[in-house]
Order: sequence, then C-alpha cells, then structure tokens
Amino acid sequence: MKQSVKVKLLDLVPQYERIKDEIFEAIGGVLSTQQFILGSPVETLEGRIADFCRVEHAVGCASGSDALLLALMALGVREGDEVITTPYTFFSTVSSITRLGARPVFADIDPATFNIDPASIRDSITARTKAVIVVHLFGQTADMDPILALGGERGVPVIEDACQAIGASYKGRSAGSMGSVGCFSFFPSKNLGGYGDGGMITTDDVRLAQNIRILRVHGSRERYFHDFVGINSRLDAIQAAVLTVKLGYLEEWNELRRERAAYYHELFSEVPEVTVPPVTEGNVPVFNQYVIRIQRRNECKAFCIENGIGCEIYYPVPLHLQKCFSSLGYREGDFPEAERASRETLALPIYPELEKGQQEYVAERITGFFQGRL
Repeated sequence: MKQSVKVKLLDLVPQYERIKDEIFEAIGGVLSTQQFILGSPVETLEGRIADFCRVEHAVGCASGSDALLLALMALGVREGDEVITTPYTFFSTVSSITRLGARPVFADIDPATFNIDPASIRDSITARTKAVIVVHLFGQTADMDPILALGGERGVPVIEDACQAIGASYKGRSAGSMGSVGCFSFFPSKNLGGYGDGGMITTDDVRLAQNIRILRVHGSRERYFHDFVGINSRLDAIQAAVLTVKLGYLEEWNELRRERAAYYHELFSEVPEVTVPPVTEGNVPVFNQYVIRIQRRNECKAFCIENGIGCEIYYPVPLHLQKCFSSLGYREGDFPEAERASRETLALPIYPELEKGQQEYVAERITGFFQGRL
C-alpha cells in the first residue's frame, strides 16, 4: 500500500515561511500603485538579473517558453530555417522553434552530463542552420567552449536555454552570459521561482535587447505604432516584486542545493547500481534537479512512491519520438544516448530546506531496493 509522503520532491512551504513578511511588503507596494504590467518593479528586477548574470541587458517576459520564442524571433529565425538543439529537454525548447515554422534539428547528448554533445552539433550544421539552442539541463552548464567556437566559426548564434540553471557557471562565466542570448524561466519550481509564470532574456547585444523589448509588446516601439509583428509577453509587476525579494537569497539557496547534492553523492558512493550526476571540471552547478541514472528505473520509481518518496522522470519520451514531431522523420535509434537517458533517469528530492535525515531515508530505501533488502 502506498505510504503518505515522507519526503516531497520539492517543498516550497519552508522557503515561503522564512520570507513571507518581505513578500507581503513587496506585493503590497505594487498593490498601492495599482500599476501591474511592466513598470519600475520589472525594471528593477531586470537590472538586478543583469548584474547577477554579469551581462549588459536583461529583458523580462511572461515565461521561459516565451523567452526562447522571443530570442529566436529577435535573431530572425523564420520558416525554412534550421535550429539545432537537444531532444532530451523540456518541450518548449523545441516548440519555440516550430512555432516560427523553422525545423528543429536534433543533436545527441553527452551520456554523463545529459547535455548536448558538441561533436554531435558539428555533425548537424548545414547551410540552413540559423541558431543553436544549448540547454543547461538540470542546473549544470553544457560544455560551452567548443560550442561557442563552432558557432563563431560557422557564423551561427548560440542561445542558452538556462531555464533550469540560474546561478550556474562554466569556467567562471555565468549561465546566460556566454551565448548571444540567455533564456530563463521563473516557474515556481525553479531555483528562482515566482508565484506564477515569468521569464527573462539576457544579452550583451544592445540591438538584440532593443528588439526583444519591442517584440514583447506586440512589436510596438511606440504605443499603437508597430514596427514588427510581435507577441504579448510582458512580465507583471507583482511577479517582478516577488522575484526581486527572492533573488537576494538565491546564492545561499544554490549553495545549499550543492551541499545536498554532495551528501547524496556520499550516501550513494558505495551503491554501484546508482550513477550520480557528475560535476565536471570548471562547472558550478545549481541542481535544479538531482537526477540519477539507474537500471529498472520504472520499478524503482514505483518503489519510491510506495515508500513515500517524491520522485519524477525527466523526460520519459525524448522529443524526436514525440507524436507531434513525427513529421520531422526521426526514428527510434537516431539518438541513442538521449533515448537511454529517457529510460534510465530518475529525479530525487532536492531543495535548500531538505534535511539530512530525509536524504538518508531516500538513500537507504533506494539502496535497499537494489540490494534486495527491502
């Protein structure tokens, strides 16, 4: 019989209890102005995110999905173009491409990090390649140096899908600061999560930033005068106020996530059936998820649920095998590492307030599952 939940996959209540007085004050400040769309709270957050990510410009928008779409629009991606990305990612990485009539071209992943393989990108570039979207999956940055070198060599801009990686870094450079554009999500489960949807785009290119600001308000530089056909994707002031409060805690929270990941590493160090996520040289991850690789994954997931352990599969079907993308012509076996990851990965509970005793319970149950003791 399924037990009551003992360890949640994510528990945001302790975080809220700690900062709720600041949150109420910030929201109250917005309510007192009765100005809810864009405005000074959004401008304040944009400036602080730009400083945090060490870039010149940050532009708020309605979601991480819209951040990707706006980035592609600003780079001029249109029907008939190709955009290279990974099939092992959240749906919006690829749907943002298809919404513009462009074709997603997939490249396989590194089996250790689950991030896109630079060599596979090189094999996928054609004369029609308009951009590369690199995903910093689960809060660990991709191997950016060879990707950026390839993009520079071929004249192809690199977009960083950093929706799971705010605060992560690669060889001293912040996620979202290395490519032409960085895209972030403030979905509530993210390391920096709002109280609803929200997103941000970062860049050092002033022209790109200007274009994105226009595109997010229906392509209008001046009200009712439209230079482009844009979209409605504005970050609202209440979300910006909440996020500004939470941004002040983000570095502390990310460090606590790294500590909990390190403890999981220790707990699973003598369990050969469990492959823990590596921390590659020069990479400072933020562990938006803690994803292990195991055999008998589905059985183990069911066992965890029965034992009150929150867990999740990211992602059970790689995007090249999704029904809605069948017209692209990909088949099972085309990207074996992405397909293997979809069969073998399981995300375990991780968040700043997760207690050692809870982690020990998770590890003890999973260890017992594989060693036949439970």
